[in-house]
Amino acid sequence: MDTREAQQNQGQTHANGSAEPVAGIQERTGPRKRVIFGVLGAIVAVILIVWGVRYFLYARVHEGTDDARVDADPVAITSKLNERIDRILVDTNQEVRAGQLLVVLDNAVEQDQVRNAQAQYDLAVANQRTNTVQSQGGVIQATANTADASAQVPVAQSGVAQAQAQLRSAQAQLPAAQAAYDRASADYNRTLSLVSTGDVARQELDAQRASLAAASAQLRSARDQINVAQANLDASEQKVSAAQASVAAAQGGVTSAQGKLAQSSDPSQVESARAQLSIAKQNLAYTNISSSIGGFIGEKSAEVGQTVSAGMTILTLIPDGPGKIYVTANYKETQMGDMKVGQPVDIQVDAYHGVTFTGHVISINPASQNTYALVPAQNATGNFVKVTQRIPVRISIDSQRADMPLRPGMSVETYVKVR
Repeated sequence: MDTREAQQNQGQTHANGSAEPVAGIQERTGPRKRVIFGVLGAIVAVILIVWGVRYFLYARVHEGTDDARVDADPVAITSKLNERIDRILVDTNQEVRAGQLLVVLDNAVEQDQVRNAQAQYDLAVANQRTNTVQSQGGVIQATANTADASAQVPVAQSGVAQAQAQLRSAQAQLPAAQAAYDRASADYNRTLSLVSTGDVARQELDAQRASLAAASAQLRSARDQINVAQANLDASEQKVSAAQASVAAAQGGVTSAQGKLAQSSDPSQVESARAQLSIAKQNLAYTNISSSIGGFIGEKSAEVGQTVSAGMTILTLIPDGPGKIYVTANYKETQMGDMKVGQPVDIQVDAYHGVTFTGHVISINPASQNTYALVPAQNATGNFVKVTQRIPVRISIDSQRADMPLRPGMSVETYVKVR
C-alpha cells in the first residue's frame, strides 16, 4: 500500500470514527509555526541591528564617494627628430619593460652626419697637433735668435769701449802735435825775419820750413786719427744699437711664436668639432626610441613608413606597478573638513565585488574641479547659483593584487577614515 492510499484510509477512518484527532493536530501545529517565525524574526532583527550599528559606526568615521576612478600618468612616446618610421617593435596592449626598444626610425641621414662630424673632428685634432708642433719649433727658433742677438750686444759694446779708448789716445796726441806745430811755426817766422835782415843764412830758413811742414803733417795726422777714432766710435755705437734692435726683434719673434703656439693650442676649434660630433651621435641615438618606464602600450598613433615630426606622439604608455597606479576621488567640499594627507582609505572596485583594497591619501588638490574649467564660474555677476563643488583627492593603492589588475579608468568607491 503506497503513501497516498494510506492517507486516504486514514482520512476515511477519521471520518467514519471521530473528528477529534484532526483538530488536535491543527492545535499543535499553529503555535509551533508562530514560535519558528518569532525566532526567525528575532534573528533577522538582531542581524539588522548589528549590521546597522556597524554601518553607523563605520559611516561615522569615514567619508565616502563613488565619484572616483583608477588613474595613472600616461607617458607619451615621442620623436625628437623629423624622420620616417622604419620599424615599430611593439603593439597595442603589449607589456613593455623600462629601457625596451619600441620604435626604430630611418637613420641613413644621421649615420652620414656622424661620419662627417667624425671626419671634421679628426681633421681639427690633426691640425691642432701640426700647428702646435710648428709653433713649438717657431718658439725654439725665436728663442735661439734672441740668444744669438743678445750675445752680439756685449761684442758691440766692447767695440764701443775700444773705439772710445782709441779716441782718447788720438785726442791725447793732439796737444803735443799742436805744440810742435806752434814751435815750428814760430821758429820759421823768426828765421824768416832773420833771413830778411841777413842775420841768418837762407839755408837755415829751408830747414825751418821743412820742420814746419813736418809739424803741420803731424798735426794733421793727429787730427785725422781723432776723426778716425770718432768714426769708429760712432760705428761701434751703431753696432750696439743694431744688436739691441736685433734683441728686441728677436724677443718680438718669441712673443709672436708664443702667441701662435697659444693659438694652435686653443681647444675651441677641437671642442666645437667635438660638440658637433656629440650632437650627430645623439641624433643617431634618437632614431632608437626606448621605453622610459615599465607598463603597457595603451595606444599606437603612427605606423611604419609614416614620417613623424619632432614632438609627435607615436605611442602612449600606461605605467604599471606599485606607486604608478592610483585613485582620483572627487569629494564634495562638505566632506573635506577633516580630511588630511596620510589618512587610510578603503577602496572598492566595481570590477571586483566583495574585495576591498587599502590605500592612503597622497595629496589633496589645492583647487576645485570648477577652477580648471575652460569657463570658470563668475560668482561676481549677481546670478550665482550655489553648487556643491568637488575637490580631487589622490589616493595610493597599497594592496594591489596580481590576479586583480587595476586599470586606469575603472570605477571605484573610496572611503577615507577621517576620525
